[in-house]
Amino acid sequence: MSSDADRSSPASQDSSPVVDGRGRRIRLPSGDGSADGQLSRVDALPDDAEFALCLTHDVDRPYKGIRSLYYATQERPRYHLRTALSSSNPYWQFGELMQLEDELGVRSAFYFLDEQHLLADRPVSEWVSPSNWVQHLGRYDITSNEISAVIQALDAGGWEVGLHGSYHSPTDRDRLRDEKRELEAVLGESVTGGRQHHLRLSVPETWHHHREIGLEYDASLGSTTECGFHGCYQPLRPFDDGFVVFPLTIMDQALPDPGTSFEAARRVCERLLTEAAANDAVMTVLWHPRYFNEQEFPGHRTLYRWLLERAQELGAWIGSPGAFREAVDIDGADDTQPTETQSAGNSVDGTSPTAPRANVRDRP
Repeated sequence: MSSDADRSSPASQDSSPVVDGRGRRIRLPSGDGSADGQLSRVDALPDDAEFALCLTHDVDRPYKGIRSLYYATQERPRYHLRTALSSSNPYWQFGELMQLEDELGVRSAFYFLDEQHLLADRPVSEWVSPSNWVQHLGRYDITSNEISAVIQALDAGGWEVGLHGSYHSPTDRDRLRDEKRELEAVLGESVTGGRQHHLRLSVPETWHHHREIGLEYDASLGSTTECGFHGCYQPLRPFDDGFVVFPLTIMDQALPDPGTSFEAARRVCERLLTEAAANDAVMTVLWHPRYFNEQEFPGHRTLYRWLLERAQELGAWIGSPGAFREAVDIDGADDTQPTETQSAGNSVDGTSPTAPRANVRDRP
C-alpha cells in the first residue's frame, strides 16, 4: 500500500464533487470532519492489496435484434442491416467475457435488467416519443430459458448476479422490490446489490429504497461522460450502517474510443490505476457485455484485458462489489441497521450525521 506521504490528502481527494448520471453535482465529505453533510466511508482494503478494482457489467441489451434497423440509420447501414437479417446475435458476449475473466482468475458482477414494456406498462402519453421506443427496443425477459441459463451459469461459476434497476424505478420502491424478487426467483438466492439503468439516481431516495428492499450496496453514483474518482477514493456509507455506495470510476462509453484512439484510452486507464494505487482507492469500472463485440466496438476487449492485467501488476485486489463488501467484512464491523426514519436526517440529506467517520479495518 502507499505510504501516508504518497497518499493524497483528504482535502485534495474531496476537492471536486461526484457527478451523477444526470449531471447533478453531489457534495461529498471534507474528510476532516469539519464540513456539514459528511458521509462515512469504507476505509479498508481486502488483505494486503495496494488498491481494489471492482468489475461490473450492465446487461442492458443482450439481443441486438430490431435495434439493428435503428443503428442502420445512424452509421454503417450495410453491416447493421446484415446483422438484422442474420440468425447470429453479436451482442451475446457472455461466453467470451466469462472466458476472458476466467483466464485471468478474476470474477465480476453482472446486473440484469427487468425493463417495463412500453405498451403494456407505460402511459399512452409516452408512446408517441421516439426516444421511448428506442429505450424499450431490445427489452428482454429474465425468465426466458436462455437468460435464465446464463444467470445460473454465472452464479455457478462464481460471478455475482445483481439488479439493474429499470429506467423508471429510482423513485418507485414497489417496482424495485418486484424486479428484485423476479431476479431472485430465477437466481434461486438473494440479490445483494446492483446499479440503476442509465445511472438514474435520486439521492437519497433511491438508496433508501434499495436499503429497505434488502439490497446491501448500490453502484449507480457516477458519470456517463467523464472518467475519474470525482472527489472520492473510497466507497460511501450514507446511512452509517452496512449499506455501501460504490462510486463509478470508468464507464466504457466515457473513454476515448479504443477502436480509433487506443493509446489515448489506455493512458486514461493507466492514469486512474496509478492514482488508485497511490491513494489506496476502490476503483469501480463498467463494461457493457455488448462492447466485447469486436465488429462494432473494436479495441474494447483488448483494453479491458489490459486493464485487468495492469491492475494485477500494480497489486490490486480484483472482484465484484459484492465480493469486496464480504472481503472487508462490513457487516461484521458495523451491525447497526438504522430504520428509515432514523436515517432521514443523515448526511446525504444535507445534515450532519451523528456517527463518526467509520473504519472497517484500519489500513497500515
